[in-house]
Amino acid sequence: MATETPPPATPGTTHPSTEEFAEVQQSAEFGELRRAHRSFAFPLTIAFISWYLLYVLLSNYADGFMGTKVAGNINVAFVLGLAQFLTTFLIAWWYARHAAAKLDPQAEAIKSRMEGGA
Repeated sequence: MATETPPPATPGTTHPSTEEFAEVQQSAEFGELRRAHRSFAFPLTIAFISWYLLYVLLSNYADGFMGTKVAGNINVAFVLGLAQFLTTFLIAWWYARHAAAKLDPQAEAIKSRMEGGA
């Protein structure tokens, strides 16, 4: 439900104007925050999508390789399928660490300055 009423003011903070948002968006500090996010997220996204598409292509066109037994009834396709889940969780964990160490402090500094805390 959208309203025209601004959110209630928290004691000790002010709400920035549209002009202040635009000014911060043009600042070098905000540009650095965006670069830090993009330089981490974009390459990982491209790598993961490539890895996923490789798995799909191998599943469709490399039956012999994907059907190769690794141990008992476990084949390469099963191992690579489980690796898809593992890499998903590893990337999420890695991004959370990166964000906590590099992105969150920068974003918090910008936010506190905009809200009048700095």
